[in-house]
Amino acid sequence: MGGAEPASATGNPSVDRLPGWVSLLRAPNPGPMTLDGTNTWILRPPGAAFATVIDPGPLDEGHLRAIAERGPYRSILITHGHHDHVEGAGRLAELLGGVPVRAADPEHGTSFDPPGSLDHDGLGIRVLATPGHTLDSVCFLAEYAGERVLFTGDTILGRGTTVVAAPDGDLSSYLTSLELLRAYENVVMLPGHGPARADTATLAGEYLRHRVERLAQVRAAMAAGARTPEAVVDMVYPDIDPRVRFAAEWSAAAQIAHLERESTARADGLDRL
Repeated sequence: MGGAEPASATGNPSVDRLPGWVSLLRAPNPGPMTLDGTNTWILRPPGAAFATVIDPGPLDEGHLRAIAERGPYRSILITHGHHDHVEGAGRLAELLGGVPVRAADPEHGTSFDPPGSLDHDGLGIRVLATPGHTLDSVCFLAEYAGERVLFTGDTILGRGTTVVAAPDGDLSSYLTSLELLRAYENVVMLPGHGPARADTATLAGEYLRHRVERLAQVRAAMAAGARTPEAVVDMVYPDIDPRVRFAAEWSAAAQIAHLERESTARADGLDRL
């Protein structure tokens, strides 16, 4: 699942042209949480016998067969375990005759080996641990012929903001992951939902500012007496679309948990003085 909160203002333009070694197949699952649908990315260096696929998406036979037709593949990579990204992985592997699925969570595939990096026919893929949206979220930094792109799954979206839903999502970890992604200046971002964007670092910074502003609003709501996700949403998201109110409540729960941990940490620090 992707995002449901309103998009933040940005000067980071979308990208109209992908690198020649990257192509996009979008799954037919549009909706409030998936935007235009799940982005399935296919990577094949020029002349390479095998391609790599990132996030095969939902269990949609037509979509999976369209992916298979772009093969053969060396591996299927998963950014995180939400069903709209991984549900079709097993069936795709079957269509491809047993191509391995690799994921951070062993429930969804074999672990990345060697840890941290893959090399597919001159295409270097570095695995970045970016927990927060989910515990198992990773991003893939791919490089070919000096050109780099970053596949962010749902850690950063091409439009709107990401839902961090407790308990699998953790806002403290998410903020740390966004700080990590701020290092990738002038690296094109290819997300799990929405359009490609020109600069990962710029968008990571915008996400961080948005989260800090939202946390300040939630902190004020709690100071005014809001103690539950439902009460926080009533105060902080008064105009929320009813179709995605549940996602706002998930985010509010994660925000409350983060602020409570922050408060406890400060109190513990004072106690040790």
